[in-house]
Amino acid sequence: MQSLTLIQAITDGMRTMMRDHEDILVLGEDVGKNGGVFRATDGLQEEFGEFRVMDTPLSEAGIIGTSIGMAMNGLRPIAEIQFMGFIYPAYEQIMTHAARMRYRTKGALTVPLVIRTPYGAGVRAPEIHSDSTEALFTHMPGIKVVCPSTPYDAKGLLIAAIEDPDPVLFMESLKLYRSVRGEVPKGKYTIEIGKGIKRKSGDDVTLIGWGAMMPVIEKAAEEAEKSGISCDVIDLRTLYPIDKEIIAESVQKTGRCVIVHEAHATGGLGNDIVSIINDTSFLYMKSPIQRVTGADVHVPFFALEDHYLPTPARVMKAIEDVMYF
Repeated sequence: MQSLTLIQAITDGMRTMMRDHEDILVLGEDVGKNGGVFRATDGLQEEFGEFRVMDTPLSEAGIIGTSIGMAMNGLRPIAEIQFMGFIYPAYEQIMTHAARMRYRTKGALTVPLVIRTPYGAGVRAPEIHSDSTEALFTHMPGIKVVCPSTPYDAKGLLIAAIEDPDPVLFMESLKLYRSVRGEVPKGKYTIEIGKGIKRKSGDDVTLIGWGAMMPVIEKAAEEAEKSGISCDVIDLRTLYPIDKEIIAESVQKTGRCVIVHEAHATGGLGNDIVSIINDTSFLYMKSPIQRVTGADVHVPFFALEDHYLPTPARVMKAIEDVMYF
């Protein structure tokens, strides 16, 4: 075992797979010589060369379009988009081609492509650097969406994404890159895409989140315990396909639920989770479901993002609301 930050675990996952498979390559803006804007690819070009770790022009549509062509012709590209807010020029390529190629060709062609992108607020970044727009991608069949919250999960899920025959959007929290550390096995291991995990067991309230919201949720759960409220804490890890079973099992036990995400409230993935609960567990519910989310505004600059992001205090207020409804 090794103690790694989340970003170190991601680098380790890429290096582990690239050493064993020559068809895996990395491409993106500044991923080679500079090792990426956050140094996620640091040292990879020195080890694997410029033909397997290549710097690209500043063209997200070009990066993804090129990667799709590579994937359809036998390679397994890992494309880095520097920030999730930069991905929109590539949206057409992802949704029109990458996500549809298996369907379009009746299974004759697939697109084994991993798109890595940092997302989210909490690091005082400027405009278009803090977006959390996962719902744009969970809406479209054909592409999986993954969002780890721990170094262990980051490496295992990344390796699973690289091995997946279809495209995977791999979301990496800016705030968690170096703020979390954990034990990570050396060598290869995988975590099944599409399976959530219970981080904490409790009987009174189900708390559901992913990525950067997990430390927020866990702090709120600790605070709730001081008031005698025990929480089931669910980390979804995969946003599409979502683990409906772990959601239903938990809320049927507790009868209460708080969903936490930093994306905007309108159109956010929390709405789909509410629908899953209504479809599977409505008669078990003891109070209305609460959502704690980002506001329906652009992520504000610098210190103002503190007023935008969910906090343990906001989550605690929602826990009290469902408990004492």
